[in-house]
Parts: sequence; structure tokens; C-alpha cells
Amino acid sequence: MPLASIPSPSEGVWYLGFVPIRAYALCIVLGVVVAVWLSERRWRARGGQAGTIIDIAVPAVIFGLVGGRLYHVITDWQTYFGPRAIKEPYQALFIWEGGLGIWGAIALGGVGVWLACRRRGLSLGAVADTVAPGIAFAQAIGRWGNWFNQELYGSPTTLPWGLEIDLDHGGEPGVLYHPTFLYESIWNLALGFALILVGRRFALHHGRLFAVYVAGYTFGRFWIEGLRIDPVGGVDHAVHFLGLRINQWTSIVLFVGALIYIWVTRRKDTEEIVVTPGGDGSDHQADSADPAHQADQADQADQADAADRAGQADQADAAGDSGGSSSDGPGDTKASAVPADGDGDADGDTGASAREAVAEEKNAR
Repeated sequence: MPLASIPSPSEGVWYLGFVPIRAYALCIVLGVVVAVWLSERRWRARGGQAGTIIDIAVPAVIFGLVGGRLYHVITDWQTYFGPRAIKEPYQALFIWEGGLGIWGAIALGGVGVWLACRRRGLSLGAVADTVAPGIAFAQAIGRWGNWFNQELYGSPTTLPWGLEIDLDHGGEPGVLYHPTFLYESIWNLALGFALILVGRRFALHHGRLFAVYVAGYTFGRFWIEGLRIDPVGGVDHAVHFLGLRINQWTSIVLFVGALIYIWVTRRKDTEEIVVTPGGDGSDHQADSADPAHQADQADQADQADAADRAGQADQADAAGDSGGSSSDGPGDTKASAVPADGDGDADGDTGASAREAVAEEKNAR
């Protein structure tokens, strides 16, 4: 027997009356809460409005859960379909039993974020960079759900931190396994802090910090995935291609893609929109791109110009009347008397009023 090991929980579900409380779900929810909290703080520090990340997180989480489950079922289809299936096909919907592919969650969750950003007029790259460290921390927390479910563990090991696995979950008596959930949790935790430091040091924008997250995560996931086994009857149940697991190939492709993206956008420095149009008055850049807003501004400008011209005309009339009423003697016929309305504005035809005043003055003499 080994002198040291990591025990696996005997229970992954607790019941509150007849309501099941699943540890896997709790880990996922806690990870989401931490990610949203941290991302909200980072967004406000960047000049964004409070509550924006919370609003965006709703469609992102919904889309992400669907995408994560789809990726898991597609890449591990033999678990649910075919002659080697160990579960019924309908169990592919049982998300609480574990099985969320991070890349499906990121891909489809990204669609939810894109839709929310488009509706609010925000830069997708700015949001992606903001949430990158939070995603890493959420993964670090969520991986502990695999510990409770006794799943996604590695090959046998004699290391003192080997993981105990029950017989019901594919383990063998006296055999310890690599705690790959722990390796990935530690890797993601370190990656999250590294992203915060790198973002401050190099001011990466336009999605470049998110690309660093993708490169960093896939680099660690590649070697951790190589340790994993999915045993069914003592045989690795995972899908392989050219000697590598599907998730390893995915890591390679995404790692290269992230590096290419960082290189291609290395000189991109245009301003990013981080404030929702109409939010707090500091969103002139976003408003300037809104045709409706431009039309409103044009109407207001035309009204202001018209009022200004009318005011200038009234001032000119008043000045002319004042000059005509100053008489130097009895022979001065330039005097005028222009009646005014209650607001002090000239009323009627000023030329006709002046002629009538001159005629009255002549009759008086």
C-alpha cells in the first residue's frame, strides 16, 4: 500500500429533502460567480459601466453550457452511442453527471458574448481581454467537480500525491492515478494570475490578452491530456487520431491559432468602445456611429441656427428704431415710432410704421 495518497470523496451528491445538491454543479456555479465578480471589477477599472459584465454573462453562460455539453458528446460519442457505449443515448442530456468540453463552452459562449456586445455597441475584443483571467480562475474551481465525480483522472502512478479511485469508477485495488484534475486546476490558477500581470505590463488589447489565455491554457492542457485515461473495462475509451487524443489535437490547433492572432494584431491600436451608448455621457465615440443619434443632433443644430438668426434680426430692427427716434431739431423727419408687442419684439411692417410716424409729426407742426 502507498504511504501517501489523495482520497476521492465517497459522495458527490447530497440531498436537501428530495432536492439533490451536486458537488459538480456547485463547483461550476462557484467558478462562474468568481469569474463574473473579477471581470466586473476589471471592466469598471477600464472605464466601463457597472453591471455590463453581469448582463453579458447571462447569455454567455447559457450558450456556454450548451456548447460545452455538445463538444463533450461529440468528442466522446462512444460513451453514449455505438457498441461500446456505457450509457444510454438520452443520458447525453444529463449535464449534472459531468462532461463539459471547455472548447465547446468557449466557442458557443463566445457567440453569446458577441451577440450581447453587438446589441450594446461594445468592442468584443475589450470584453474578451477583460474576462480572460476570470475564465482561467473559473476553470481552476470547476475542475474540482471532476474530483467529486471521480472522473478524468490520469494513468497509474507511484507518486505520493496519487489519487485513489473507487472500483465503481474504474479504479483498481491498491492502484493510484495521476490527479489530472489537480494538475489542471493548479495550472489554470497560475495562468489566471499570469494573465493579470501580463495585461498590466504590456497593456494587451483587441483580444490579444485573450489569445494569450488560449495559448497558455492549451500549452498546459496538451501534456495534462496526455496523462489522462478514460477506462472502460480496463481500456482507454477516449477517441484517438494519429496516436494523440482529440483534445490534444484541438490544443495544438488553438495554440498555433492564438500565436498567429497575436502576431497579426500586434500593431492594432484603435480605440475600443467600453461604454454603452447613452450610458453616462462619455460615449461620444459610440454615439457618433449611430445614424439616429446623428439625425437628432442635426435637427437640434438646425433649430438652434434658426433661433439664432431670428434673434439677430430682432436685435437689428431694435437698433434701427432706436437710431431713427433721435431728433436734432424740428426739421428732422427721420424719427420713427415702432410699436412693440408684450415681449419687446418688433411687430408688423417696420417700414410702414415709420412712414405713418413721419406723417403724424408733419401734421402736428
